[in-house]
Amino acid sequence: MKCPHKAHVALVDGERFVLARNEGQLFEPKLSVVATPELETTNYSAGVRDQDDAGRRSGSSDLEELAHAAAVAEWLNGQAIDGKLGEIIIVADPKSLGEMRRHYHKELQSCLIGEIDKAIANEKLEAVAQAIERA
Repeated sequence: MKCPHKAHVALVDGERFVLARNEGQLFEPKLSVVATPELETTNYSAGVRDQDDAGRRSGSSDLEELAHAAAVAEWLNGQAIDGKLGEIIIVADPKSLGEMRRHYHKELQSCLIGEIDKAIANEKLEAVAQAIERA
């Protein structure tokens, strides 16, 4: 996947959110951390919907994780609306990414240049950069 110079990369899992930026080149990303925002998880709307029937039956749907994903999307929406975001790639585990997509604002969607549905938010930035290169 192409990752333009100065593009942002959001690394998300059910508990962690890190915003990085590509300081490298288009096909050779080198990521550096820009922010690790503190989020308030107040949006528990996933519990109202039939989010994941199999997850509900097995007990694996964690509302805290889904609320965290919604909070990340809301934070990114605010940055996009304020014109502070630019191009962005979102790297998140599949469940978080699915919940985030439900909350994307059109301004965030216009900034979005790619998504990677892998649980690598806790990996070293070099490993994330390699995953972007391979995507």
